[in-house]
Order: sequence, then C-alpha cells, then structure tokens
Amino acid sequence: PEDVSLDDVAEAAGVSRPLVYRYFPGGKQQLYEAALRSAAEELEHCFDEPREGPLLPRLSRALDRYLAFVDQHDAGFSALLQGGSVVETSRTTAIVDGVRRAAAEHLYSHLGVADPGPRLRMTVRMWITAVEAASLIWLDEDKQPPADELRDWLVDQFVAVLTVTAARDAQTAELIRGALAAET
Repeated sequence: PEDVSLDDVAEAAGVSRPLVYRYFPGGKQQLYEAALRSAAEELEHCFDEPREGPLLPRLSRALDRYLAFVDQHDAGFSALLQGGSVVETSRTTAIVDGVRRAAAEHLYSHLGVADPGPRLRMTVRMWITAVEAASLIWLDEDKQPPADELRDWLVDQFVAVLTVTAARDAQTAELIRGALAAET
C-alpha cells in the first residue's frame, strides 16, 4: 500500500483525486482499511461451507477456496500477514484478527462444538496460524507443492493436531471419535 498514491488510485478508477477524497476523507489510510475490510469479508466467506457430509471433505473445500484467495492475492496477502507496513494500525490488526476469529468459529461449527474448551480452542487457533504460515511459505516457494497437495497436507495436519489434543482432552477425544466415524 505504501507504494500506491491516491493519484494512482484515482487514475486506476478513472475518477478525479477530489472524488477519491470525497469518499475517503481520511485519505490513503481510510482507503486502505476499506480495501482490507473488503478482502477480509471475501476471506471469511472461504470458510462458508454447508454442514453436510463428512468433516474432512468440507474442510478440503474450504481450504481450496482459501488457497485460491491466497493465490489470487499473493502480494497483498504476503504484505498483510508479514506486517511491517506503514499503514498497519490497531484497526488493520483488528480486521485481520477478525478473519482468524471467523475461521475458528467456522471450524467449531463444522466440528459440531458450541462451547469449545481451552485445549480445543488453542488447537484450532494454532492450526489456523499454521495454515497462514504454510500459505506464506507456499508463496515464497513459488506455489510449490501444488495447491491440492498443500490442501491435503493441511487437512492431515488438522487431524494430527486434533489427535494429539484428544490424548489430553476428553472433549476433543469425543469430537474426534464422532468426526472420524463419519469419514469414508
């Protein structure tokens, strides 16, 4: 974002600079936050998946949409998650955290858990962090392995961390037994 001026935005939109300021009186920062909110909404919808059928195919479809988003917005995604931007503020950080919270809520819903305990919450949040890190590494590695292989590996990682947590948490153990029983 720091490489783009409001003049650039006005030119790309085919409007005058004063018109950009009319809709974004806070200038570049307000425009950036609006763009970030729009991207965050799109990213949150990646996890919208009907709760029908086995868990792992549902998770795979959600990850397919997420990885397609990462692929289509690679430079912006990297800049956003790697931080250091001159436009990073508590508001932009809150937007990103909102996406993480929404992803976690979708996962709890897919797991059929209304009130996740602390170990399950930590496991889900840790996995979301791992997905973000893997996505950044994937972009650094010229999108290798292919997205479908990355998706399958991330699904396997989710099962693995849930299994490890299940050894120490009765709620997760019960959840895993039920979820895996529905798998083909």
